[in-house]
Amino acid sequence: MHPEIIRDGPGDCPKCGMHLEPITVEAEEKNDELEDMSRRFWISTALSVPLFLLAMIHDLMPGYIPSSLSSQMIQSIEFFFATPVVLWGGWPFYVKGYQSVKSWNLNMFTLISMGVSAAYFYSIVALLLPEIFPPLMQTKEGLVHVYFEAAAVITALVLFGQVLELRARSKTNTAIKTLLNLAPKQAHRIIDDSGNEEDVALELVRQGDKLRVKPGEKIPVDGVVLEGQSNIDESMITGEPMLVQKTLDDALIGATINKNSTLIMQATKVGSDTMLSQIVQMVAQAQRSRAPIQQLADTVSGYFVPAVVLSALLAFMGWWFFGPQPQLAYAVVAAVSVLIIACPCALGLATPISIMVGTGRAALSGILIKDAKTLETMEKVNTLVVDKTGTLTLGKPKVTDFIVAEGYDKDEVLKYAASLERASEHPLAQSVMEYAKESNIALINSENFEAIPGKGVVAEIDGKKIVLGSEKLLQEYGISTQNIKEKANEMKHDAKGIIFMAIDSKYCAIIAIEDPIKETSIEAVKQLTDEGITVVMLSGDNEFTANAVAKKLLIEKVYANVLPDGKADVIKELQKNGAIVAMAGDGINDAPALAQADVGIAMGTGTDVAIESAGVTLIKGDLLGIVKVLKLSRATMKNIRQNLFFAFIYNSAGIPIAAGALYPFFGIVLSPMIAAAAMSFSSVSVITNALRLKNLKI
Repeated sequence: MHPEIIRDGPGDCPKCGMHLEPITVEAEEKNDELEDMSRRFWISTALSVPLFLLAMIHDLMPGYIPSSLSSQMIQSIEFFFATPVVLWGGWPFYVKGYQSVKSWNLNMFTLISMGVSAAYFYSIVALLLPEIFPPLMQTKEGLVHVYFEAAAVITALVLFGQVLELRARSKTNTAIKTLLNLAPKQAHRIIDDSGNEEDVALELVRQGDKLRVKPGEKIPVDGVVLEGQSNIDESMITGEPMLVQKTLDDALIGATINKNSTLIMQATKVGSDTMLSQIVQMVAQAQRSRAPIQQLADTVSGYFVPAVVLSALLAFMGWWFFGPQPQLAYAVVAAVSVLIIACPCALGLATPISIMVGTGRAALSGILIKDAKTLETMEKVNTLVVDKTGTLTLGKPKVTDFIVAEGYDKDEVLKYAASLERASEHPLAQSVMEYAKESNIALINSENFEAIPGKGVVAEIDGKKIVLGSEKLLQEYGISTQNIKEKANEMKHDAKGIIFMAIDSKYCAIIAIEDPIKETSIEAVKQLTDEGITVVMLSGDNEFTANAVAKKLLIEKVYANVLPDGKADVIKELQKNGAIVAMAGDGINDAPALAQADVGIAMGTGTDVAIESAGVTLIKGDLLGIVKVLKLSRATMKNIRQNLFFAFIYNSAGIPIAAGALYPFFGIVLSPMIAAAAMSFSSVSVITNALRLKNLKI
């Protein structure tokens, strides 16, 4: 509830009095506080039940009480039953209540300790010194009514509420525990070149170790495939059920499941560096963060406890001066009921419990949310700025068309093109080389290589001068592209990049390269638009290519020819016009824009810099994940508002009823025991409502 409070060991929060939650969650952890509260509850209940029955029979059915038991003896028995319950069972409440007054961080335990103490010590005075009370408060035997059973039952009920709350709170960490349980306990480490292996504990695996993963086993750590080919179930990390085929040099994620064949892998990340460990760390960090809406609850709580104490005093004075006889008894009952029913526990739990469950639910769907502020802001987003390459598209350009002019051999031309591109650092060069590799073309060396920035490359191969690049480059060398210009423009309008090629000053081929649109991008853009989000595309490509991609995706607003340092300026411009902007990207050059946006969304397939700059990370790198984040954010914030509403309405209605507002009309006075039960179940109801987020369909 107060993540800024950090201690070296377990203890109580000095602000709210609740037990501090461990920063690091273990898969199987012992809850000492729950065990202690459970023990106190069961023993207190065992003493409170006979005490309650005795008091009720004495008050309502005195004929069933043996004549040998006087009223004073019954009160003494009640005292002996109630004392261990109040003083031992409720001891943690007094300690926390004292600490709250000492540090002047008044909280629910302030009210509980005051209420129970008032009922208990009033009863002791009434038992030992009945003669000091007004005659109207005394019975025929000269005794005064006591509330030992109320003090004991209230303590037992509050303990019951604490037990239910602790159990429910432990369920909010289910997501982290589930993730922790995904990791295997050991790995098969290959110890020599002959393939001999040994089973070692996971913590003994080191970076660079060769590991064998058999069918049906979990990948022990992050790594790459050295030998073999298999299908991997990555659903526990990405949230997607489709199997992913892995072969030589493909990346493997620890804790995912090898389905078909044996793989030999090399460990690249171990221990806290694995993706699973980083996910657990990010989720735990997010669950400890505070949402801005929490400030409302904190502000109200700061004034609430003093207001409740004042209300209890006013209720006491009202009954004392204007109530029926016995006035003092009614005054004590009303004051105790107000103190007990108005505990602000539900108010304090309303926000952090929902945040914990919501961020945990996101993690199980392959979505990492950095903090609670991000989750809250995402609900307000009305504009999504999306980087084209690697976000809307796969970010892996490939050759779609290789058109050779008449009189040229395709394989020979491809050999020259790929051999020339081998010396180039341009991103598109790799796609030409991959295309040649797929066609089993052997590459040869080039000479006098020259890269012309922004235009292309020139070199000599087999004594022939090869020019490869833009249409403008060929024109500078006096090479006509008129015969192929119409076909090239047609491909450009279809979102393809065009490379022109010439041999010995004669045009010989064009290469069309396309960065394929992700299968899910069209559906994601449609769903986001349906949710009222304006989708804006950023691209460093020319207007032809950018607009062609946007047309396929039905995106109306496009910024083309945007340089890396200009992306953040686009975000600022949109924000200046009143938009709440989320930015999705995957590259290093997206980091400034991600940081500038109200919510930065990084593709998990992108760079570490982009992920660090973002508030949300989509592990699978799928835009449909943004739709999930949006739905989760809206559901979580709705859940928080429901919790705050329940807490505010409950306390607003509970205080006047406990003070006696119904007595003039219906003759009803709220029992402190009923107030205690209502207070306990209000906290449990808030937690139960938050736990509904675990089953949210996104």
